[in-house]
Amino acid sequence: MTISLQLPVLSPCIGICRLGANGYCDGCLRSGDEIARWLAMGEHERRRLMDEVLPLREASR
Repeated sequence: MTISLQLPVLSPCIGICRLGANGYCDGCLRSGDEIARWLAMGEHERRRLMDEVLPLREASR
C-alpha cells in the first residue's frame, strides 16, 4: 500500500486581495498574472518569487 502525502501549495497570500494602482496586490504584492498562474507555476518559480521578487517589491513600497 502506497500512501501519497500532498503538501499544501506555498503562497504569499495574506487574505488582503485587492489590486492597487501599481498593478500589484495590496496584500501579497503579486501581479494579477502571477496570481492567476500561481497554481500552474512550479515550486522553483514560486520560491523565486517569494524569496527574491516579492521582497524587492516590499522594499520599494
